Amino acid sequence: MSSTETLARPVVTPAATPARRRRRRHPWVTGVVLSVGALATAFPFAWMIVSALKPRRESMAYPPHLLPQQLTLQYFTQLVQQLDFGRYLLNTLAVVLISMVGLLLMAMAGYGFAKFTFRGKEPIFFLVLTTMMIPVQVTMIPTYLILNGMGLTNTLVGIALPTLVSAFGVFLFRQFMTTIPTEVIEAARIDGAGEGRIFARIVLPMSRPILAVQVVLTFITGWNSFLWPLVIASDQNLYTLSVGIALLNQQVATNPSLQMAAASLMVVPVLVVFVVFQRHIVQGFALSGLK
Repeated sequence: MSSTETLARPVVTPAATPARRRRRRHPWVTGVVLSVGALATAFPFAWMIVSALKPRRESMAYPPHLLPQQLTLQYFTQLVQQLDFGRYLLNTLAVVLISMVGLLLMAMAGYGFAKFTFRGKEPIFFLVLTTMMIPVQVTMIPTYLILNGMGLTNTLVGIALPTLVSAFGVFLFRQFMTTIPTEVIEAARIDGAGEGRIFARIVLPMSRPILAVQVVLTFITGWNSFLWPLVIASDQNLYTLSVGIALLNQQVATNPSLQMAAASLMVVPVLVVFVVFQRHIVQGFALSGLK
């Protein structure tokens, strides 16, 4: 047999397994199942938003109507103008912004554990991870006593301070930053760059995926904070949105549209942030070794 005939012979690949054949023959089955699951998951959120736009008589009608016959924004206006939810929203945003300062601290700690060698490094990192097993309720009273001694009760800083740094955040940054090539950092040191400049100009830009993950996690933690603001703030002007919704459920028990409007004000920003950073979140978890 000539070499030309040998090259012209088609390459024989192993036969596809039965499972692969079924996936190739019926890809629409997977699409239908995923679509049904997505609709079932999204239906409560859609019902919440639609109910927030209904008049009270429609939200209490039986049988309920899926789509509103008359759209209204009066309950969102009532929340802001009459029920002080505008102040609760500003307080929540302030807590979130203060919590974002912790991103820099967690990134610096993760960088230190990933790229520096020092005495006691492994025991200290193990101690940091150990704090993840301690329930928040156990440390709530000592934390309150410490902040009370510092005069930070009834302040937005006192609300945000306990969640400023988390062991899980340090762990994520450490896992991701171990994948950064050490040669790049050493080359910058040889060129005369200081550690601060290396961290700001090289490490942080290369850590954008895990920074996006931590931005979302920090935002969700600060946005959904309920128990700690309720404990440390006795002034109603310092309450967050979640505490305001709890008070609303106690004060207004017969207006589902108003309650759904408050819930929408609480949930929609979280969904928007997640959608914006979704691609970076998946990439960050994949590169940090979490499956």
